[in-house]
Amino acid sequence: MSHSHRPLVFAIALALTAGAAHAGKADHPAAGRALGLADSHAKALNKNAGDSLVVKDVMVDADGTEHVRFERTYRGLPVLFGDVVVHSRNGQFRSASQTLKSSLRPNLDAKIRGDEATVIAGADFGIAFDGVREARKVVYARGASPVLAYEVVFTGTKRDQTPTEMHYFVDAGSGRILDKWDMVHTAKPGGGGTPGGTPAVGTGRTLLYGNVALNTASSGGSFNLTDTTRGNGATYDAKGAAYNVAAGRATLFTDADNTWGNNTTSDRATVASDAHFGVATTFDYYKVTHGRNGIFNDGKGVKSYVHVGRNWANAAWYANAMYYGDGGGSVLPLVAIDVAGHEMSHGVTQATSALAYSGDAGGLNEATSDIFGTMVEFYANNGSDTPDWKIGEEIYASNPGETKAIRYMFKPSAADGGASYDCYPAAGFGGVDPHYSSGPANHFFYLLSQGATNPSGFNYALSALVCNGDTGVTGIGRSAAERIWYRALDLYFTSGTTYPQARAHTLRAASDLFGSTSAQYAAVARAWSAVGVN
Repeated sequence: MSHSHRPLVFAIALALTAGAAHAGKADHPAAGRALGLADSHAKALNKNAGDSLVVKDVMVDADGTEHVRFERTYRGLPVLFGDVVVHSRNGQFRSASQTLKSSLRPNLDAKIRGDEATVIAGADFGIAFDGVREARKVVYARGASPVLAYEVVFTGTKRDQTPTEMHYFVDAGSGRILDKWDMVHTAKPGGGGTPGGTPAVGTGRTLLYGNVALNTASSGGSFNLTDTTRGNGATYDAKGAAYNVAAGRATLFTDADNTWGNNTTSDRATVASDAHFGVATTFDYYKVTHGRNGIFNDGKGVKSYVHVGRNWANAAWYANAMYYGDGGGSVLPLVAIDVAGHEMSHGVTQATSALAYSGDAGGLNEATSDIFGTMVEFYANNGSDTPDWKIGEEIYASNPGETKAIRYMFKPSAADGGASYDCYPAAGFGGVDPHYSSGPANHFFYLLSQGATNPSGFNYALSALVCNGDTGVTGIGRSAAERIWYRALDLYFTSGTTYPQARAHTLRAASDLFGSTSAQYAAVARAWSAVGVN
């Protein structure tokens, strides 16, 4: 995710017409029904006699259709890419969404030891590491035939201060690295200071958005940046601490008069206001637009840490918290609303489909964050940041005409010198950074929403906005497009979803919402074809 050769990588760690789908707990009656259906339709789920299914989530539509998401184990070992969603209505099995291709399972006798797998992964990791976990056996089931593998995890810090937690999957028979991806997770952040108190409303004098109202808390004669109206999400000052110690050293922002910042970086509370505002806006977007109550749909807010690292030109989501760097030089603090929406949407992906961060799924994961980050910006509709189809254009200290951006949705390759893909390659994605393989899905979403038209300020030949010459692609608008993508993510995508499967799943979501003979359904098919996914 770079522009002008400067690395700017946004790291990660994941409604029917009558009403939105609602998540439930694992003890929901639908879970028991789905387990029974899974046993009686074992072939449809590629279920082996040694498999066990563990309920992750339950969603029930307004018309009673049930969708139960399961994770899978085989004789006690996690089956990676074995997750499945069982769809049913009135107790009748309808279908299953999955990427698992076979009911065959491997012999569980390893030919190499876990420490040997660790050495193999460590040689590939290549940089100093902060820690390494003991290798664990898993069933790696992304390919045609599941294999026994070791999962090895290395944590460390890249030269640009970006954290990394690399997950390696090493064949327990041959020692070959089968797959790897970066998925940062840390222990639940803490932070100094006690958040919460009596609800209050203060003024944030932000860096990017002017003066905005902030929901805060009053406690002990002062105010603190805790949003009691959105699950007690709170904002902390990391004081330049590196990401891996920021949570332990940070302090909760407090203030005497409930006015936060001075619209410049000379006041440390200024960018805290931007971050607090961005989190609140993202929370509201998901609740109002998709009926989702918080990132994990549990009503809880998230912690945000600003002033992380020294001139760290990055922002990141680590499992359940936001971390923002101060940037440096030509890059401002990374507290723009679309950046906040992007990163927190990684949490939504984590909580729903858990798209893996490699291959096609990695591109779809990253695109989901771009899509919803953009939709959060449109939802905010802030006069200081006119909504657009660019990612991160506000983070540049100098950006005349706002033509610089980390990514363009309408022509991804044009923002980063051709690194991003506009069109889906026939062989799919393998070994491509998810920030670049996200291009076709970003491009699809723009075409689905807006059609083959130039956004304000750009003047490409219309043939340059499609991959198949179909310049007659027309859009269905943001509202319909975002509902389709969210429903596909929530109910149909699984951890290994490919681009062709994403086409099928978004078509199914469009059918659910608008009908299989609708203009919206036809538009989904046409927009995917326009980016080479057929």
